[in-house]
Amino acid sequence: MLQELQKGKSDLKIKSEENKEKRNKLNAQASELASKRNELNKRTKELIDEAQEIKILRDTNNASVRENKAKRDEYNEKANKVYAKIDKIRKDLNLSDGPSLKEMRREIDHLEFKQQTEVMNSNKERELVERIGHLTEEFKRKKTQLEGNQELKDLLEEAQINRDQASEYHNVVKQFADAAQEYHENMIKIFKEADKVRAESDNIHKQFVEIQESADEQHRLFIKAQKEIRDFDKIIIGLKKKSKQSKITSARAQIKKEAEEIYSQFKLGEKISTEDLLLLQRSGLV
Repeated sequence: MLQELQKGKSDLKIKSEENKEKRNKLNAQASELASKRNELNKRTKELIDEAQEIKILRDTNNASVRENKAKRDEYNEKANKVYAKIDKIRKDLNLSDGPSLKEMRREIDHLEFKQQTEVMNSNKERELVERIGHLTEEFKRKKTQLEGNQELKDLLEEAQINRDQASEYHNVVKQFADAAQEYHENMIKIFKEADKVRAESDNIHKQFVEIQESADEQHRLFIKAQKEIRDFDKIIIGLKKKSKQSKITSARAQIKKEAEEIYSQFKLGEKISTEDLLLLQRSGLV
């Protein structure tokens, strides 16, 4: 039985070392994955911070767009009111043939904005440019006709001043709007990159958790084997102690038996040797 126990303990030691080696290898892999994951998380944060800074710039430009739009619309409204006065005078003077200057100016502005913002083929763009040119010439002709009247001339100048001011604000609006759009596109691009890096980090974290769980299982098996080895040691030591005590008891019984025989001979008057005497002393019979 003792031999079987010692073999069992030896097998456990081998198994325990295997668990320990696997655990250490898995922990090293988990540590490597954790470092990579942390680097990716750091990169994700940097990208998000960068995108947030760009978002602030975009929002600042959008705020400027709104501010300058309000001023543009204010001057356009002033110009429209002046053109309304001009239209009334034209009607009173029977000069109201065709569209009014206000309507023509609005149409020209609309077409020019369309030309600046829409993508079109060369034929469409040529037609649009010709249409703008025709309306502009007609606008100038009617304006010249109306300028013969001093009151109309003054109103036309006032309307043009407001329209020019509105056009300046419109150009500023376009500059801020273009900048805001550029910042927005850049922000979206960086956010998408951050999402991609975060997804990679999440995938690595999943691998990390799986490997760490495997390492923990190997550690649990290692600890279990160590406990079982200690239990084997206790049983083996107990058996060895018991075996030793049994041998001592057996030896003492043998000595006592031999001493009793020698003592019986001694009582019968037989001579005993010094060695026999020592044996009697050891047995406690003399």
